Parts: sequence; C-alpha cells; structure tokens
Amino acid sequence: MSGSKRVTLRASQIVTAFGPGSMVDLPTRSVVIGGLDLWHMRERDSWRPIHEPRAVQVLEALLRATGRLGDGIALSLRTPPVDDEGQQGPGRPGRQPPGIEARIFPTWFVARDAEPVAASDAGQIRRRRLVRWRDLDPRGRTDFIDDDGRRLGVTPIRFVAGCKKGHLQDIDWGYAVHPGATGRCGQPLWLEERGTSGDPRSTRIVCACGAALSLHDAQATGRFGDCRGRRPWLPTPEPGGCSEKLRFLTRTATNGYFPQVLTVISLPAAEDELTRLVEQHMDALGWVECERDSAAARKSNPALRAALEGWSDADVLARIGQLRHAQYQAIEKAPKVAEFDLLASGLDEIGSDTADAKLHARTLARADWDGDRPRLAPIASVVAVHRLREVSCLYGFTRFEAAPTAIDGDLEELTIAVEGAALATDLEWLPAVEQLGEGVFLRFDPAVLAAWAARPAVTVRGEALHRGWSRWRDGQPYADRLRFPRLGYYAIHGFSHALMNEIALECGYPATALKERLYAIVDDQPRFGLMIYTASTGAQGTLGGLLAVLPRLGAIAERALDALALCSGDPICAEHDPDDHADERSLSGAACHSCLLVAETSCEARNLYLDRALVSATISTPGAALFAG
Repeated sequence: MSGSKRVTLRASQIVTAFGPGSMVDLPTRSVVIGGLDLWHMRERDSWRPIHEPRAVQVLEALLRATGRLGDGIALSLRTPPVDDEGQQGPGRPGRQPPGIEARIFPTWFVARDAEPVAASDAGQIRRRRLVRWRDLDPRGRTDFIDDDGRRLGVTPIRFVAGCKKGHLQDIDWGYAVHPGATGRCGQPLWLEERGTSGDPRSTRIVCACGAALSLHDAQATGRFGDCRGRRPWLPTPEPGGCSEKLRFLTRTATNGYFPQVLTVISLPAAEDELTRLVEQHMDALGWVECERDSAAARKSNPALRAALEGWSDADVLARIGQLRHAQYQAIEKAPKVAEFDLLASGLDEIGSDTADAKLHARTLARADWDGDRPRLAPIASVVAVHRLREVSCLYGFTRFEAAPTAIDGDLEELTIAVEGAALATDLEWLPAVEQLGEGVFLRFDPAVLAAWAARPAVTVRGEALHRGWSRWRDGQPYADRLRFPRLGYYAIHGFSHALMNEIALECGYPATALKERLYAIVDDQPRFGLMIYTASTGAQGTLGGLLAVLPRLGAIAERALDALALCSGDPICAEHDPDDHADERSLSGAACHSCLLVAETSCEARNLYLDRALVSATISTPGAALFAG
C-alpha cells in the first residue's frame, strides 16, 4: 500500500472483491488498489504461476477480440504477490517487499468536526470544511490546520465520479459548484447537511461566496460532463479518452465495483505415476520443447529434480506431449461442456484418489443417495466429488452495472463484459487463485425436462418470464447480444438455491461457504446439471462435511422442495409479475430473500433468473413445477 502503512488482504479477496480499480477505506484515508503495473512482483519467489490452459484459452480469445491483449502475447496466470517476512532477512538488504501499491483516492477530504450554523425548518444546519490532499498537514496528512490555527481531523469525501466503463476521477467541486464560471472562485468550500433524513436535497456543497450544489442536482445525468478516461489505478489514462458521460458515484456504494471473474473446474489428465508428477509440475515444465530443455529445467529447480528422479528426459518429454494433447482436446470444448461431460460420464471413478489430484469423484448408485423417491425423478444421477480444484481469474471490472451473466456452457456474454476497465497498461498476465474443495454433482434427465417444458402451465409461466426479460433487455445497450435463459435453467437454478439452504443446515459449513455451478447447455445434445461445492485456499474445503450428507440427500432435497411451497412473503412473492418491472427484478418470478435469494458469493448469476414456481408448486402457480409431488 502507498505510504508507510501496509494492509493485508487474502489472495482470494484480491481476485473477487478488492482487485485493481476498487476503492478501499482505511482509518484516515481511502485508496484505490493499483493495477498490475503497480504490483511489486519482481522477485520470482513472491508469486507462483497457475497452470490452467482452458481458462487461458478462453480469456486470450476474448481479450484479443476487444483489444485488451496484443497479438502474439501469450497470456499467463499468476497468484497475487505474497509478502513472506521471512524472505526479508540479512541476505536481501534493500529488497522491496512484494505487494500491491495503492494510491490515495479521492484527494478531497471533509473535516470530521461539524460546525453548527443555524436552525431551519428542516432542523439544525451543520457545515464541515472541504480540503484537498495537498492542503493537509504534511506530517502524516491526517489533519487540516484552518485559518484560525485549529487542527481538524479529516475523512475522505464519500462522492466521486465515474463511468460504466470503469473510469474514475475526483469531482472538482470548485468548478461543480460554479458551473460556467470563467475562473476559479478560490474561496473555501463546505459540506452542508440539514436535518437528519439523509435526503440528497438536504446535503449540499456550499462555497463561501454563496454558490451551492445539492447532491440531488449532482446526480443528474451529464452534470459533470464527458468522462476523461481517468484511471487512478494505472499510470496513464485511457488512450483516446472515453465517450461516456461522467456519473455521480458514492464511493462506498455496492455499485462502485463489479469484478469480472472467470471460474473453471480443473479436469484430470494423469494416466500413470510419471504423468501425474509431470502434470503436478507443469508450471515449471510448460516451456519445455526438447530433451535439452527438460534437463535444464530439472537442473535449475531442485524440487523438480527430486520429483522426477529416476525418469529420463525422453520419458518426461513424452509425458509433456501427452498432457498437452489431452489439454488441447479439453480446450476444444467450452469449459462447462468439458466439465459436464466428464462428471456425467457415468464412470464409477473419475480422476485419481491421491493427495495432489485435481479431481476425484465417484458416481453413486441411486440407493446410495436416497434417490428412490418419485418426486426426484428429474435427477438422473448423483456424483460425489471428493476433491476438486477451482481456478478463478480476474480479467476486468465495471462500475454502476455488473456485466451480463453467462447462462450456458459458452461464454459469449463475456465479450460484452470485457468492455469494462483494463487491469494493466500492457496486459501480459492476469491474477488468479486456485482453491480446493469438495462437491456434489447432480445430472438431470433431459427427457424429463423436455416433457415438463411442453406442459401448458409451464409454457404460460415461461411467457410471463419472457415478457419481463424482454422489458429489461430493451433498456440494455447490448440488447441484440442477449439471450433468454431456457426454462430448465430457471428450474435448476431455483432448486440449487433451495438445496444449498437446506444442505447448509446439515453439512457443518455456513451457507456462505457453499457455491453453485449450473449446467444448462443445449447444442448438439442437451446437458442439464448442477454442482454444489465448497472451495477454500487451503484444505478447509475438503473436510468431508458436504459429502457426509449424501446418504440423506433424497430426504434433504424433498425438505428443500417443501420449503418452497410457501414463503413468508406470500402472497406478494408468489404473485410477483416480472412484466411490472423494468429493472433486474423483471428477470425473476417468485423469488425473494425469504425463500430463494442467497449470498451473492454463493450464486453464479447474482441472484437473477430465479422462480420457485418452476421448481415446486406455489399457491398461485400449482401446475408448473418440475418437481411435482
């Protein structure tokens, strides 16, 4: 972090919440997390590469299509920098510790102490002085000394300006309060608050000359003019500027930062012991093209040399070739398609049962998961995923509006998403984290879903959902590139949330530790499934609590379905009409915080595309449920 203070964040937080361009509150100031240009990772032991060729292939294509990645650049994935204080010993004097630089933002501050001015009909009027970073006391820059010699503590102002492409800049309050002025007024500015309601009309920026601007007026579209393409997290602004209009943004609001993250589940490729070892050390062997390269890699890496002791360079090179061919075959498929095909293959054992395996799963007999229940006929099979590896990669971010969510195995919606802000001036690598966990995979019978979708009640419900989706789509600038989710997606998604809520009561993990991965793919053949899993940066995600519920999964699923029949928000929840809304509420049917909505860290689609009427019979729509009983 900039200055003398350092703040510790977990690697997963950097990728999912506090990545480049995000704003973070510190005790006396606010900062914006620096872009990849400002990540101090020169020391090779401060980070490690993450080998996931399927993620790299998808992101290279998307980033090149939008000009974020130059031709000829081979994209790689790296962990965020790790500051191991043990590395800063006497043998490395003057070494700059690894970390991520953060810059002061915003550079406008407000005095903590309010000064009463006068009473009004709206209540007491309070004013607090506005000052710039350069005007603060240089000794720590946590105080401002006013004209009377008083020392005033300050906090960062809550309001900044940005655009939906992610650009961000300070509001020049001197010009904002004096629109059209030919020169600066130069007199002090104040944040004035009237009453206690928090109404934007009751909060104003006031100049000592008498000019004022209310926060209500500041939020008018175009009030601050054109975006200048400012990127305080990078050394330079956007080349060519920006065509968007600046918008008022509350710094701590939830719409200030929407990370764009690609997540894939690693697939196994090992066939024997040597192949397993080569796959395990592929990060160090990825550049090897001949036996001489293999010998050099082993010579320079003691851990690699010890792991491959006893095997010739020719054998190692042959296994590298086999792994590359297997990866190429997997890359030919979209990530979710490859994952579904493997997990739904019906094999008794998938992957290998070793401590360093990327994936190990077993297909269960129906009796093993208590599935002999007529109501659960749509579930064709269940797979116990004893071990999985999830790789999440940050590739951009937006503000004000989140990027569209991909709703099937392909990721074409990401071509819209990467129109957001860049993470680096010249992109060569992306930050990523790998997390280990366990999960439960459910495959749905496509014939049962097809028969269900053809029922008249389901058709009527689908038409209502489509009307709401069409209303929302008409307000999107990329409307022609959006597609309506299939009704099977709605049903599987709603069932996933209900099942997560019920499993959380039994498995020992908190509900926020569970995640979903949805499969609703119809191309050459229909694929429907879902995986509920837990993943963490250590071994905590493999404690076995989730798999321990499998013998009772059938009973748990039926309890989850029963809970959806009646919501504490009924009849309002059950009778919600998507066509009555123009915002994202039009993308869901009967779904609220009392029944289907879960933590957004658990949901793959930001709690959109949900309708419990398509999962279980409700009081207003009894005949459209997939799980009838």
